[in-house]
Amino acid sequence: MGHTVKGAHNGCMDPISPLEQALHAARALVLADLVAGEVAEADVVSLVEESVVQRRWWIEQWPEGADYVAGLVAQDVQDALLERYGRWPLCPVCGSGDPHALDVEPELGPDPHWVCHKAGVKVASVGFLGSATGGTPSS
Repeated sequence: MGHTVKGAHNGCMDPISPLEQALHAARALVLADLVAGEVAEADVVSLVEESVVQRRWWIEQWPEGADYVAGLVAQDVQDALLERYGRWPLCPVCGSGDPHALDVEPELGPDPHWVCHKAGVKVASVGFLGSATGGTPSS
């Protein structure tokens, strides 16, 4: 059973479906990580919105994948940022060597988290990079 919110269009109570809840949660988690890395500029937030629109169709086709959508949105945004700006998020664990990005694991599964394959460690759950980086940019 979804939560209800008052719809502005007709004053009626409209339920928020579990699929929409999953999409909203994914958006919030990825935005939190972007804010933690101080890269949540308007054009970057637009990348999150584009991913959410694309994943809405995906989740409508496969509702059982609702638990996977946060990791998928994180990967979508990471891929889009790589094409336009460079690697994100940079690893806060490895202090030496070439800067490298964290990866999302599992690639398709529940409880997605950021990992550093170089150090072989789980850095933070998606949405909680701020706790791993101390809230400072990882540059």
